[in-house]
Formats: sequence, structure tokens, C-alpha cells
Amino acid sequence: MNYTPNELARNLFKKRTGIVAILVPDLSHPFFCEFTKYCEIELYKNGYKTMVCNTIQESNRERDYIDMLNRHMVDGIITGVHSLDMQEYLNLNHPILALDRYIGDKIPLIGSDHQKGGMMAAELFLQRGCRHVVQVRTYAMVPTPAHDRHTSLQTYLTLHGVRVDTIELEWNHFDFPYFARIAAEIFDKYPDMDGMFGSDFAAIAVLKEAQKRNVKIPEELKIIAYDGTYITDAISPALTVIVQPIELLARHSVEYILRMIAGYPIDHKRLTLDVSLKMGNTA
Repeated sequence: MNYTPNELARNLFKKRTGIVAILVPDLSHPFFCEFTKYCEIELYKNGYKTMVCNTIQESNRERDYIDMLNRHMVDGIITGVHSLDMQEYLNLNHPILALDRYIGDKIPLIGSDHQKGGMMAAELFLQRGCRHVVQVRTYAMVPTPAHDRHTSLQTYLTLHGVRVDTIELEWNHFDFPYFARIAAEIFDKYPDMDGMFGSDFAAIAVLKEAQKRNVKIPEELKIIAYDGTYITDAISPALTVIVQPIELLARHSVEYILRMIAGYPIDHKRLTLDVSLKMGNTA
């Protein structure tokens, strides 16, 4: 009889929307793009739709999406951003999960073992005989465990007599032209560097700048990237990368948020997943 069920009415009856929001700074960034893709796949398998929310352009976007959770327009939020006052999150009594962001003890956190990742990179730089490593890190004021990879790398290399200089990125800059400009500045400021460590985007920008300046890779400069997104397979020479398990991060994030939506307790408030080394031709 061509009857179509009214999903809105059904969801009102169930007190569910069937929607999970994923907050990311910028969907064009390879890591967040890949993470969101795998989350959407897992949510769909479990009967949920995905609302993807970019927060980079306007400072009040994050607050708007949090308000949607309060007004029961989405069932839960997986957030990879945090620019609001922590108390705004702590006042929530709804399912919310943090991806690589510290938002107080109340909100579960999922991320990679960044401390191990930084140590693995440091050990490889030492094996390759590097004496001056430049690392590119995210904005230091962002409360994220990702800073641990830079701290562990610097501590380990300094302990072994290697000079480490750090370039701190501006907040919420994820476009490749920005990384290209930073790469040029690095070569101008540190012409004697023989090692470089940073995210996939940063590493690729430095690799391209090295090729412009006829710097031999890896003979004169060793490059180790961090993240291991799909873009690392589209560059030549192949990058040596510390790989985050992005698909697994997404799968566990969806598992956690759906348990929270269903009202089940979360056994571990912090889940840390292992990283791995993928050898390429840049280190």
C-alpha cells in the first residue's frame, strides 16, 4: 500500500535519533578523513547514521554541536576537537567520547601509544647516525596525548647527545600550503639538519622541499612521518612512517560510543592502541 514508516516518530518513541556526530577540526586532513570514513562504516553496520562536523572555520561550531547533544538531536558524539572550556563538557550527562583529547576524567579517551611512537622514531634516527633532528609538532596548548611522541623523542635523543629543535605549528592550520611554507622555513633556519620528524603532511612537505633544494634523501636527510594515512602511499620515495591504527581507532570508538548510548558501563576510561613502524626509503 506504499506505506512508509515515519522514522522521526519512531525515534521519538524510542527516545533515539539513530545519529552519532563526529567532530573533527578539518575533514580535508588525511587522518581525520580516514578516521571518519571508518567510523561511518562501523556506525552503518550497527544501524546508525553519521553526522560529520567540521569545526575549523568558526569558533562557536563546537558549542553548537554540543548543544545538539543536549537537545537530543544526536545520540552521541565522538570528538577529535576541544577548544571549549572543559567545564562545558563536564556538565554534560550524555554519551561523548574523546579521540586523542584530554577532556577530564569523566569522558573516555581513545588514542594511540604516542610515547612508544616517539621512542621508535628516536631509536631509528640514532641507528641512522643522525646528530641534528628537527621535529614539527602541533600547537602546544591543545590538550592531547599526541604531544607525548615529541616529548619522548626529544628526551631520548637529547640523552644520547643529539640536538633536537622543535617547530610548533599554529592552531587549527591543516592545509598543505601552510605545511609547505613551514618546510621552506625549516630549511632556511636549520640547513645542517640531518633528521626530520612530523605528521604525514609535514613530512611530505619537507620531502618536497628537499627535492627542490637537491638534498639527497636519505643520504643527507632522514625523514620519519607519523600517522601512516593513505597519502604516504602516493609519494616517492616511499615514506618511513610510524603508523597509527586508524581503522582500529575508529572501530573501538564506535564500540565505546554505542555502549554508552545503550547505557552500559565503560570498563576502561582510557584505551591506548599500539603503533607500528613501516619502513620506506626516507630513513
